[in-house]
Parts: sequence; structure tokens; C-alpha cells
Amino acid sequence: MTGTYINMATVLAGTTVGVCLGTRLPERIRTTVLHGLGLLTILIGLQMALETKNILIVLGAILLGGVLGEAMRITEGLERLGSTLQALLSRGRSRTFGEAFVTSSLVFCIGPMAILGSIEDGLTGDYRLLSIKALLDGFASIAFSAALGWGVALSAVTLLAYQGGITLFANVLSRILTEPMIVEMTATGGLLILGIGLKLLELKDIRLAGFLPALVIAPLIVWAIPWVKGLF
Repeated sequence: MTGTYINMATVLAGTTVGVCLGTRLPERIRTTVLHGLGLLTILIGLQMALETKNILIVLGAILLGGVLGEAMRITEGLERLGSTLQALLSRGRSRTFGEAFVTSSLVFCIGPMAILGSIEDGLTGDYRLLSIKALLDGFASIAFSAALGWGVALSAVTLLAYQGGITLFANVLSRILTEPMIVEMTATGGLLILGIGLKLLELKDIRLAGFLPALVIAPLIVWAIPWVKGLF
């Protein structure tokens, strides 16, 4: 769990710095920073998505995950959580508290570094990979919070639940998540990252939270393919 705690600390520190700095920055600069992050996010998403070895797996995961996510009303649940916290903590910023929470949580948690780093931390106690990720997330949280506000800090809780959960169950997950599973999960996450980039550039407001189940469905499809082939 050491690596996750370090990651949480850098996000909280980066958020504080970003909010304090953001109040002194002109709106045009904050907007430019946010758009720059959007461009970089699209590049990262493309790199991740192109790692897929079978585009049909990603397609199936996205479609099934989207249907399941909408049936579970994940987006509405996160929006209600964000609205409640906004009423308690928001300082009247132009961006919603919930948007900051959802966007930063997706950016910080989706990707191979979170998965592989947490597994390595849980199995061997080696948290170097998560330490590198923590530095990246810390710098990103400065830029995000300067534009979106305090909601970015709440993503530290998401990090604890997501990375901490993987670390605690690393022995089990290491037997389940094979390399092909991680590849397709990463590619599926890459598509969601692309959606985040489009949202940051204010081109399209996609209900990204509704697609989160796709990250679970992708490795399940990889697991099911050999079993299905064996039936024929």
C-alpha cells in the first residue's frame, strides 16, 4: 500500500498548489492549460488504444460495458455524490465539483501503470513504479485543479479504493490478469482516455463513467474466448 499512499499524497499536494496558483492565473491561461492537457490526453489515449491485439474485444467491452453502466446509472450516482460534496466544499467555481472528481479519477486510475504498479507493490513491496506514477499524477493534478478546483482532491479516495484494492488482492489478481487481459484492458481504457481528451477540449461531453464496467468486461472476454472456441 506504500505506493498508493505516496500517490494519494502527491495528488493532494498537487491539488493544493494548483488551486492556490489557479486563483492568481488569468482565465485564458487556465483554459490554455486545460486544453493542453486535453491534447496530451488524446495522444495518451491513442497510444493505449492502439495496443489492442483484437479490436473486436475492445468493441464488445465498450458496448457491453456502456449498456451495463447505464443500467446501473453510474453516471447519475457519481453526479449525485459530486453535487452533495459540492454543496459542502465548493467555493463557487465555474466548473462543477463533480466534473473535477470524475475526470481526475478516470485519468489517474485508467492505465497499465496503476494496474502493474499496484500488483508489484502487493506482491513484492516494490513501489517504484507507483512512485513514478505518483509524480506524473502530482503534476497533472496541479494543472487539473488550477482549472477545475478542489474536486480533484477527492480522486485520492478513488486511488485508495482502486489501487489499494488491487494491491490487497494482488496474489489473486496475478493469477487472473494474464498479459493478454492487461493488453485489452489497457486498450479499452485508452478509448475512455480519448473521451476525456474530447471533454477537456470541450468538443464532446461523453458520459464516460457509464463505460467504466468495460474495464472489467474486457479481460472477461479474453478469458472467455478460448473457452468458447473449445465448444466448437
